[in-house]
Amino acid sequence: MPTLYSLAKFCHGGSLHHMTIEQIDLGDANETLGGMDASGRIRWAWENFGTGLLTSTSFGLQSAVMIHLVREASKEIPIVFIDTGYLFPGTYEYALKLQEKLNFKALVYSARLSPAFQEASFGKLWEQGKDGMSKYNWMNKKEPMNRALQELDATVWMAGLRRTQATDRKKLNFIERQNGVLKLYPILDWEDRETYQYLPKNDLPYHPLEGMDYDSVGDWHSTRKLSEVEKTEDARHGGHGRECGLHLDVPEGTDFTV
Repeated sequence: MPTLYSLAKFCHGGSLHHMTIEQIDLGDANETLGGMDASGRIRWAWENFGTGLLTSTSFGLQSAVMIHLVREASKEIPIVFIDTGYLFPGTYEYALKLQEKLNFKALVYSARLSPAFQEASFGKLWEQGKDGMSKYNWMNKKEPMNRALQELDATVWMAGLRRTQATDRKKLNFIERQNGVLKLYPILDWEDRETYQYLPKNDLPYHPLEGMDYDSVGDWHSTRKLSEVEKTEDARHGGHGRECGLHLDVPEGTDFTV
């Protein structure tokens, strides 16, 4: 396994610690990260980027995996929770349980408008087709996350995406540039079984909705059970694709002032 010293080949000048985005050669970085395990990838990010590192969580079915891995690497890495206000009651219960179990406090970010004000202003966007769902996701997920990245002065955003979760994720690299930050996926190469078994192996609780026919859980109004859809990817976001916009590039000219 490469040492921190051997990672110097990525660096085009400057210190190994607290590197900037421009100092990373993505090809070399991905080759090296591919030879590490998930814990090693997180340690690599912490050692190289320090306080510029954060991770996001949805407190979904498998969220305990990334949170536990991150807390094992450092207690100082911020954990950002994007709360839409429409999550399942069990998700909020799980959020409280995991924070107590792992002794951390998530940094909560939400839309600038409350759910009630949004519905009064725009109606139920998730019932207004693909465009409505897209607007809903930008307001409730992408804008709050973008705000978190800016306020926390993040250089690297870690997320628990895995290649087996969706067609769009099969070609992801371990690290990539997106919207002015680096995105790192420490468990990208994990299989479903490995992820599922990680929880009992590390004495972590399952989400209350585990085993209730959900592949993943998000907002209650646009999450479906597997038995209710033809394709797994249709079980989220009202059937308009697995990605909610949180992990997609921001279109040029997108207005975050809503």
